[in-house]
Amino acid sequence: MKCSGYLLLALSAVLCGCGEQSQDSGSITEAASRQMSARDPAIAAIYDRSCRSCHTIAATGAPLTGDRAAWAPRLDKGMPTLVDNVINGFGGMPPLGLCMDCDADQFEALILFMAAAE
Repeated sequence: MKCSGYLLLALSAVLCGCGEQSQDSGSITEAASRQMSARDPAIAAIYDRSCRSCHTIAATGAPLTGDRAAWAPRLDKGMPTLVDNVINGFGGMPPLGLCMDCDADQFEALILFMAAAE
């Protein structure tokens, strides 16, 4: 009986540690992601019409807006690669990320905003 109490205590400590690690890693919920908006009104408008529908729903497989942990390995590839991925499409993302009139500078600004790096 005494052993099971220690086991529960140890399990509780492990689970609490996992929760703290998740918060520290920069994870974000869908609801929090949906509340984010770019400071630049032009970028915010592009984001609302072209990016929001995928980057605020985890089930799409797209990294959530504001989820620094999900964006970090992507940013490690370098901005030229990320912009190229947007222009040509990558994984489930269509070419031009549904923004047919965006230029490379706008794509970079959108990426920086979504990665919470702006």
